[in-house]
Amino acid sequence: MVEVSERSRLALRPAAPSLVVAAVATTLVLWASAFVGIRAIGDSLSPGPMALLRLVAGSLTLTVFLLVRTRGRRPAAPDRRSAFLIAAYGVAWFAGYTVVLNAAERHLDAGTAAMLVNIGPILVAVVAGRWLGEGYPRPLLIGIVVSFTGVTVIAVGGAGGPSDRIGLLLGLATAVLYAAGILTQKVTLRRVDSLTATWLGCVAGMVVLLPFLGPAMAELARAPWTAIAAVVYLGVFPTAVGFALWAYALTRLDAGAMAATTLSVPGIVVLMSWALLDELPTVAGLVGGALCLLGVAISRRR
Repeated sequence: MVEVSERSRLALRPAAPSLVVAAVATTLVLWASAFVGIRAIGDSLSPGPMALLRLVAGSLTLTVFLLVRTRGRRPAAPDRRSAFLIAAYGVAWFAGYTVVLNAAERHLDAGTAAMLVNIGPILVAVVAGRWLGEGYPRPLLIGIVVSFTGVTVIAVGGAGGPSDRIGLLLGLATAVLYAAGILTQKVTLRRVDSLTATWLGCVAGMVVLLPFLGPAMAELARAPWTAIAAVVYLGVFPTAVGFALWAYALTRLDAGAMAATTLSVPGIVVLMSWALLDELPTVAGLVGGALCLLGVAISRRR
């Protein structure tokens, strides 16, 4: 009841459009920077420990955000169904997505990884068509074919060996986890306010990754200070700030429109990766990635 009241209060005080646009734009830049940061420190921290350390920093930051918003009062506990959904969302997106993306970027450049992840909106539409009764309109089917063609181009011409094939599969798995996180989050935000849902989801993901604590401490002791600073940045900004702003905007915009905005992320990633890492996707990777994004754009047409 408390969560519903909070949502009702937000509905009565809609945010200014400029604030929502700013939240979305900031989120996209922060998430793009995460692809570059992961790629940069992949030699210092392995996928599991990197994900755990990132979520520790993110959980602590979100705890501070929540305490400031509630002024030290205990936040209202979600009901049992919402708690289950938040846990599922935390495991799929915060834990699973983060670990698999870290692993994928050991084999793929940041730009190609970002383009593969952005197949996620098509997967969201496919699931919505089956389980939410939205059907399969022609643009969706055409978009699926175009995106699949892009993945094939990357697999055939953009990979130089078995290691890159593994990266391709991991990138596609990341897109699946991304889609699962989006769908679960959308349902969760109907009953729980965005900051509480983000905080609990991040904590749930951190708890799932605690088996990596020992290796994380060992790798942290050997890691250069730049890698430590980078993983803290990943936890504070792309995770805590980025996910909080995303959830904030998702409560005020259509989920389809929000998913479509992420199509700009790969372009930002390619520019950042070129400037900071002197790294660009192969020609086949760029062509295949462009086809993947074109397919997603076609699928979003009404």
